Formats: sequence, structure tokens, C-alpha cells
Amino acid sequence: MAGRGLYADAAPLDNKGGRLKVLRNGRWQNMYRPVNPDRPFSGTCLVESFASAYADDHEGVDVGVIPCADGGTSLDQWQEGGLLFDNAINCARLAMRTSHLVAILWHQGEADCYEPKYKFYLEKVTAIMSALRRELEAENIPLIVGALGDYLVEFPDKNLGRNYIYVNEALVNFADATPCTAFVSAEGLGSNPDHLHFNHASLQEFGLRYYAEFSKLEDKERVFDEKCKMNDAVRSKMEAL
Repeated sequence: MAGRGLYADAAPLDNKGGRLKVLRNGRWQNMYRPVNPDRPFSGTCLVESFASAYADDHEGVDVGVIPCADGGTSLDQWQEGGLLFDNAINCARLAMRTSHLVAILWHQGEADCYEPKYKFYLEKVTAIMSALRRELEAENIPLIVGALGDYLVEFPDKNLGRNYIYVNEALVNFADATPCTAFVSAEGLGSNPDHLHFNHASLQEFGLRYYAEFSKLEDKERVFDEKCKMNDAVRSKMEAL
């Protein structure tokens, strides 16, 4: 989810007076573009609007983004013990020295639209996300996954046009079967002229959709925590009696 939104289509980034941060070299810096500088053509990304919405709903809290994406990579390159997986773990652990983790955002899949990769997407993404949560002790942290864009039917390589729907189905099934996980639809979102990457306006909307799903999970987690605290209080009173 590195993001390839075109700067020409984007207003200047608002980092909320320095409240939006990005991890650089193990330290928090004021957020600036590109948030995820994985390629010379990196652009705007969906996490910009996600972080902004989070900051609006959590006054007085700095919001940090841990960029680990590498555009165009497949699930085989993200397997546990691989370089991309280990980099994400290491970056998150560095960030967690001075902050706490509140969400994991995932968007990937175009590279797995080819035969026979898409047939094993559910199995592989389940294993990777399970390992990621285990390594970060984040089993109850909201995990948000997003769909591939329907505009892929216009991409010249027909593997994407034919098979992206199977990757999306796998992501839906993964979210449905996995606790504290949500799927985000990409319905109606558009692309850059390349018919491969989301355009800036769609990335901003996508980030808000990610945040909406995150908020639902956050609310459930808050209710669960409150119930646990109430139960603990009741148990304490009973023990005192």
C-alpha cells in the first residue's frame, strides 16, 4: 500500500500542526510525502487520510505511521522470515519503544493475480498475518485489509482483469474468518491513467473507508475492555466479601 497518487492531483499535506508523524530511521518525524518512499515514483497514499481521521477523533494524540510497503511484491516475498516480513517487524518494534500499536493496515494482491498464485492467496495471507500478529504480540490489534480496484479489468495484462476478483474473495473470506479483522471495499474507486494504481482522490476515500472499518473494531475492543474491567471489579468485590 505504498501509494502512487499523483502530486499534481493533491492539495498540500496537512500534518495537523505536527501531530501526524512518520517513522524514519527509528525516530518519529513530522509526516511528509512520500510517506512510503519505496520507489522514485512514490506518490500519495491512503494512510494519509486514515491518519488524519484518527487524529480528528483522538484529540491531543500524536498519530504515527510505520511505512513498510514495497510496491509490486507478492505474498511469497512477504513470507515469515523473509526480508520484507523481517523489516516490517523490526520497524514496528522500533516504533513500539516510544509508542503503542493500534492498527495494522494491509493492501496487496496485484502480484498474486497470476496462475496459480491467486488460488493460494487465502492460505498464504492467513499464515503471514498470523505470524505478523504473533511476532508483535498484536493478536487483538485491529487488522484492516482492502480490496483490489475493479478498474483492473482495463489493465492490458488480462491476468489482472480475470483474476483480481479471486484475490478479493480471498480477502473477504480471510476477514470473515479472522477475529479483529475487517475488509474494505474498493467499489467505485478509480485509477491513474495506468489502470493499475488508485488515483489520489480514490486513495483519500479509501483511507477514510479503512478508518471507518477500524473504528468499528476499535469500538468493539473498547466495549470488550470495559466489560473485562467491570468483571474484574465484580470479582474484586466478591473476593473482598
